[in-house]
Amino acid sequence: MATDYEKEGVTTFLVRSQIFVAASPETVYETVSDLSRSGEWSTECQGGTWVRGEPSTVGAVFEGRNVRGTEPVPWAPVIRGEWTTKAEVVEAVPGKVFRWVILTEAGARQESTWSFEIEPAEGGSLLIHHYRLGRLTEGLAKIFRAGLDEAGRDRFVKEWNAKLAADVQRTVERVKAVVEQG
Repeated sequence: MATDYEKEGVTTFLVRSQIFVAASPETVYETVSDLSRSGEWSTECQGGTWVRGEPSTVGAVFEGRNVRGTEPVPWAPVIRGEWTTKAEVVEAVPGKVFRWVILTEAGARQESTWSFEIEPAEGGSLLIHHYRLGRLTEGLAKIFRAGLDEAGRDRFVKEWNAKLAADVQRTVERVKAVVEQG
């Protein structure tokens, strides 16, 4: 039986953060569109490799190496330690937007979308980092069906959204430092 978080049109997680970066939109884009460098700013992704297509272009696939400790939402039955994910670039407009979606183990797109959007600003750029999860990914669906009752699912969504919001804020702060330090 599907949970409410697996129904069409639902938004399970939604976070956004922004920061001013003292660099041109093109410079910011050049940095954030190179997912192999994500270990420099991400709280979980340690970097990875491009496994298909021309890096940083629409259709390219990136395999990320991730690590998570026991601190985030410690009671929840989520992946701890190391794991990999594959993501496909779905939008790549230099100086403006870089967006990717997480793929299933079979290579299908999930409703797990990450993006960096860049707007020109006086003296630099406004960097906006955004994450949206609609229907649960295949991994979360297994956890929600097998390991959490309705109250546990609601508690997890609330606490994980807070964790994601903090992660996205730290990410934009780290990108700013990386770009501005050159």
